[in-house]
Amino acid sequence: MQKRELGKSGLEVSAVGLGCMGMSFGFGPAANKQEMITLIRKAAELGVTFFDTAQFYGPHTNEELLGEALQPVRSQIIIATKFGFNIDPETGDQKPGLNSRPEQIRKVAEGSLKRLRTDVIDLFYQHRIDPEVPIEEVAGTVKDLIKEGKVRHFGLSEAGVKNIRRAHSVQPITALQSEYSLWWREPEEAILPVLEELGIGLVPYSPLGKGFLTGKINENTEFDKTDFRSYVPRFSSENRKANKTLVDLISRMAESKNATPAQIALAWILAQKPWIVPIPGTTKLHRLEENLGAANVELSADDLSGIEDAASKITVQGGRFPENKLTGYNFQKMTDR
Repeated sequence: MQKRELGKSGLEVSAVGLGCMGMSFGFGPAANKQEMITLIRKAAELGVTFFDTAQFYGPHTNEELLGEALQPVRSQIIIATKFGFNIDPETGDQKPGLNSRPEQIRKVAEGSLKRLRTDVIDLFYQHRIDPEVPIEEVAGTVKDLIKEGKVRHFGLSEAGVKNIRRAHSVQPITALQSEYSLWWREPEEAILPVLEELGIGLVPYSPLGKGFLTGKINENTEFDKTDFRSYVPRFSSENRKANKTLVDLISRMAESKNATPAQIALAWILAQKPWIVPIPGTTKLHRLEENLGAANVELSADDLSGIEDAASKITVQGGRFPENKLTGYNFQKMTDR
């Protein structure tokens, strides 16, 4: 597996990471724990060194899963987790909204260390910007945790330019985690330029459009009621039908490259910048192997130009988040963009 450095941080990880949320939360019922442990360990065998989780996923259960699965290879891999939602650090009980008060961050860090069975968190993200807590206080708290040896690197998730700059001035940011793919390209406008300027890596979540860009989802697909895509506007039946034009574009390129649509979607991301590391998630071994194969798919300048030209004529339909689901907070208004 090829390696990449996240920005100019010195943190080197596999070119493709593994997002683990869906194993426990968000995309229907939790998968079988032992099967997921096997999958995570197989990912490590195949060269994945970058695993992503969060206190919010479960809550707590996804961190516990990674802690058990990765304990045998802990020294060889990088674990990223997150704080920021209003979740009791001990019980996992959740209240609406966000909580990035310094004392909460510290409690979450201690809980995550235990659940992950480790003595240090490699990359600690603020999951969402908390409008009630100045970002300087958040960055300062993580800076202290780094000095204490409990955290190695600081990250933000879904933050806008102003908060990125303010936080970075207090504690250098290693990575920003945000949604980025061929069907959500907003970060290109203002986010990518500031990341390049400051030497910050980008970790795209949902690089396969929550599964849509694989070509395996159409307007007739039915989602479990516990699958949050069942109430995401972009995944309404009519929007899925309209958005098929983007999948068709990717599929045509896949045929010409003897690859799969998923591999083309990931290869496109990898071709954008050398400091971008996508973290597709899966619960299936063959999909894991497929996703990792994207690192070996080469898109030429002509290929990228062709994708760009065709994609520019396509308008993706539907919002990417529902309002006030799961957290009692409106995801659409959580950044300062």
